[in-house]
Amino acid sequence: RKMPEMTQHYAMIGMAAVINDEPLYYEATNEKGLSMAGLYFPGNADYKPAVKGKDNIAPFEFIPWILGQCETISDVRARLERINLVEMNYNEELSLSPLHWIIADREKAITVESVRDGLKIYDNLVGVLTNNPSFDKQMINLKNYKYLSNASLDDEKLTFEELKSFSQGMGAIGLPGDLSSPSRFVRAAFIKTYSVSGESELESVSQFFHILESVSQTHGCVDIGNGEYEKTIYTSCCNTDEGIYYYTTYENHQISAVHMNHENLDGESLYRYPLIQGQQIYHQNVPKDFGIDDRISRT
Repeated sequence: RKMPEMTQHYAMIGMAAVINDEPLYYEATNEKGLSMAGLYFPGNADYKPAVKGKDNIAPFEFIPWILGQCETISDVRARLERINLVEMNYNEELSLSPLHWIIADREKAITVESVRDGLKIYDNLVGVLTNNPSFDKQMINLKNYKYLSNASLDDEKLTFEELKSFSQGMGAIGLPGDLSSPSRFVRAAFIKTYSVSGESELESVSQFFHILESVSQTHGCVDIGNGEYEKTIYTSCCNTDEGIYYYTTYENHQISAVHMNHENLDGESLYRYPLIQGQQIYHQNVPKDFGIDDRISRT
């Protein structure tokens, strides 16, 4: 809206609301392997008036602005030195969302927050972001859980027989299990740190979805008023080497994949794929001669 048109840019794949053939990305990965996601940040996000001499970017342009021209976090940091996130609605019906962002290449991640006292850029060493509070406060809170471990309790330190540990996993006692964003931040950081994946692509993808299942929101458990509830609408990850975007939806736990490199990355078209929403169930004991379509139900 405030900058010259980007007539050439890196291709990107992600989840978006498309309005007038324009993708408003929730998150995306570009063909160079740089990834970026915007997360809800109410009460803290503060966008500014346009400033002469700055790259004045509307928040809904921020993801394509960065992914369209950056390959690494170093490139991103150079762009952020000039950026000003401008308070500007998309149109009269669609107002700005209060967001902060996580940006990552294959080596490192940063968090970007436009708050009342300016643009904040944090090294994100844990590679995790949820919602409120601000990232610096999330990291301070995380220090309260440094004692957690994936190891079992050390029985040698328990001198009374009746105090012997009685279960595996007791090293994680105290890991917050509630649905608030600070607790989900701690839980995601703990599980991401200790999770062990196999070597194959399928094992890595499967492990990723297990990690994010630990912080998913179940419909009905967080009442936001007016008969509405929070829920995890979709979950996604991307193989940044191959450009393969994987996702599940709330209603469908089967993992779907879209391959960016199967399309013309030098084209001018927006490729759109509808979300596969309905649950797909494989009926294991249906006779094979019924055909594959009879063995898989789609609801």
